[in-house]
Amino acid sequence: MKEQFYVYILAKAKNSTLYTGVTNNLVRRVYEHKNGLAEGFTKEYGIKILVYYEVFDSILDAIQREKNIKKWKRCIKVKYIEFKNPNWNDLYDKIL
Repeated sequence: MKEQFYVYILAKAKNSTLYTGVTNNLVRRVYEHKNGLAEGFTKEYGIKILVYYEVFDSILDAIQREKNIKKWKRCIKVKYIEFKNPNWNDLYDKIL
């Protein structure tokens, strides 16, 4: 089975603080954020809602996408999230 990589965006709440990350195990990584096991920004600000993710076959592609998203203005990130997930639902249950 081919390994997959993920770029994801977490939010504290709708239209609130955002975090963009990359991982090779989305379920594990989001679990860590949700349970305060990931030290840093998300733990400090209580960012736990998975609002968006993309799947990649290449870690290099995933890292580049993460870098690109992090350069976007906030309004672009919000529009992108709302295009795919208009209600800012927590997608965590869908990936389990």
